[in-house]
Order: sequence, then structure tokens, then C-alpha cells
Amino acid sequence: MVLEDGRTFRGESFGAQGETFGEAVFSTGMSGYQETLTDPSYHRQVVVMTAPHVGNTGMNDEDQESDRIWVAGYVVRDPARVPSNWRSQRTLDDELRDQGVVGISGVDTRALTRHLRERGAMRVGISTTETDPQALLARVLEADAMSGANLSDAVSTPEPYVVPAVGEKRFTVAVLDLGLKANTPRMMSERGIEVHVLPATSSIADVEAVEPDGLFFSNGPGDPAATTGQVELLQEALGRGLPYFGICFGNQLFGRALGFGTYKLKYGHRGINQPVMDRTTGKVEVTAHNHGFAVDAPLEGSTTTPYGVATVSHVCLNDDVVEGLELRDDEGRLKSFSVQYHPEAAAGPHDAAYLFDRFTDLMESSRGTRRATEATIETSAAGHEGGI
Repeated sequence: MVLEDGRTFRGESFGAQGETFGEAVFSTGMSGYQETLTDPSYHRQVVVMTAPHVGNTGMNDEDQESDRIWVAGYVVRDPARVPSNWRSQRTLDDELRDQGVVGISGVDTRALTRHLRERGAMRVGISTTETDPQALLARVLEADAMSGANLSDAVSTPEPYVVPAVGEKRFTVAVLDLGLKANTPRMMSERGIEVHVLPATSSIADVEAVEPDGLFFSNGPGDPAATTGQVELLQEALGRGLPYFGICFGNQLFGRALGFGTYKLKYGHRGINQPVMDRTTGKVEVTAHNHGFAVDAPLEGSTTTPYGVATVSHVCLNDDVVEGLELRDDEGRLKSFSVQYHPEAAAGPHDAAYLFDRFTDLMESSRGTRRATEATIETSAAGHEGGI
């Protein structure tokens, strides 16, 4: 394994034979590796696991976040020789091999993680065929960087589909799939939401065609600064007063739609143990993260936008990175919001699951406001006709 600055590690093949390239990032989660592997947000990234022992619970068909493994490569120190779990159906090594994912084991992942923390996330190559580090390095330097990459189209659904509400239907939500994880529509449907999942290339007309009570942008890979179409769609939706909820990439695009910039973090946040404060409640949540970019918005005060007043609602307590945004009207009523982390994290923690309830409350209040406005218009029209 060769990093783009020339640092080289040697180990044993883990998964498929061959060669792979991507951005080297590390994840601090000690569990949930299957959800990590199948998260579309990891497209074109080589994931280094900081937990030394990986694969002990094997792989199954129930915990997938999508229908395939998305990581470009996988780096572990001590893979389990034999999985031991009643739900296990196959080994992690076999799954990586079957899906053509090149990995490496026996690597000092502690040293590698320290290196990435000091130097930052960078391109990397893993090869079971190339024995010359300099030759592999030359190919690493030719690989595409993550900055400037527009990747959501590559991981999105090609066709719209519907996830029905569980029990009585309360709301309809249009979900823009930018790298959607399976647990997101599941958590919505459990709250009586009929979920219409749309391709990343959808237009505002496609959104309005499902007559939604709200709009949702999912997580996803790539550089938010390289995305324009989805930002324009969101701005049109905000202009129409449609309630919005965004997660991860959806938070970054929300920031851009409101006029804020985005920037690349040195080595990102990835894992399931990141502390975040919800400023609206004052509570600290332990949260799951997977992002290499962040929104550049002022932590204090508010910003007036064409769609309302924006504020930072959540902050990471490790480094003060913006972890959430809120948009309110001039009277202080919530119109839209987003978070940078993952309240839908299937492997946990589940501290932030309440955000889906906040979304349903937002749609309910928006529906009540629309009804009151329509009633006022009807009353006014009736009075005008009576005057004639």
C-alpha cells in the first residue's frame, strides 16, 4: 500500500486480488463495519479501520445499507479468522472477494491513522500485483482527487421508487437520493411517511409531481462545491416554502443553497462516537459521522438569506465544525433544517433519532399554516364577492 506522499506499508492480501485506488480515510467505529462498507458515501474511498480486530461477526443480508459494497479498498490490522455470530452467513473476506474489493491486512493501522491525522486524507493505492512502490506511487499520483469530484449521480437510484408508510399514512416526502442508506426511508416510513425516492438528477417538477409535504436530501459522496443542479433544485423548493430536512451531503448542499461556502476537512470525521451539541436543546449527542467536507457558516449570530434567517444549530465538540443548520421565518418559526451527522445510523448510536420526529412536527406545523392561509384567502374572497 502506497500513499501519495510516498509512505509505504506492506501486509497480506485481504479480499480480492488486484489493484485499487482512492482517498485514504480512517473510521473510528468499533462496530458496524458492514454498514460502513455498504454506505454509498464511501464511494472512491479506501477505508482504514482503527479498531484492530475486524470481521468477527461476519456478513449477513439484513444489515446492508445498499445492495453492494461501495468502498474502493479496505485496510485492517487483524481480520477475524472465523466469524462467530448467529446471524452470520459468510465471512467478510469472502464478501470482499466476491464483490471485487481489494484490501490489505496485517498493517499497522495505528501508525497509518496517526500519519493521516498529521498529513491529512490523501490518495492511496493498494496492489497485490505491483511489487515496486515507486511504480505504484506513479499510478496513485495519476488518480483523481476527491476535491472537485461530483459523485452523487454514480451512486443514486436510476429510477424512482416508493417506500410505503407503516400503518396510517400521515405525510408524503420526496427524497433526493444522493447516496441514500436503506435505514433512512425505513425510519421515515415507521413515522407514517410515504417516501418517494427520486434520482439525483431530478428537477423541481419531479419533486412537485409527488405532491410532497416535505423534501429530504440524503447523504452522499463527493465535493459539495462541485454540485450545482441539486443546489438549484433546493433553492427553488425553499422559495416555494417546502419544508426541508437534509443529512450529511444534504446539510452541505443546504448550506450552499443558503449562500454559505464549503471546505475540505484535513482528515474528516468518520466513526460512531463523535460528540455534537444540539444548540436548540443544549443536549450533547453521541453521533455517527462520515464526511470529509463541512459548511463554512458563522457559529454565532444569524444570517439573513432570501429564504429566511439561518443559524448554526449543531456544533461538533471536538473541533467546532458546523454540524447542523436551521432556517426560520421572520417570526422565528422553523422552516427547514439539516445535520451533518447521521441520525439514521443503523449500527448506532441512536441519540439523534428524534430529528425524524422534528421533521414530522415541521411538516405538521407547515400543513397547519397552509390551511390557515387558505382559509383566510377563502374568507377574504367570500367577503369581496358579498361586497359586489
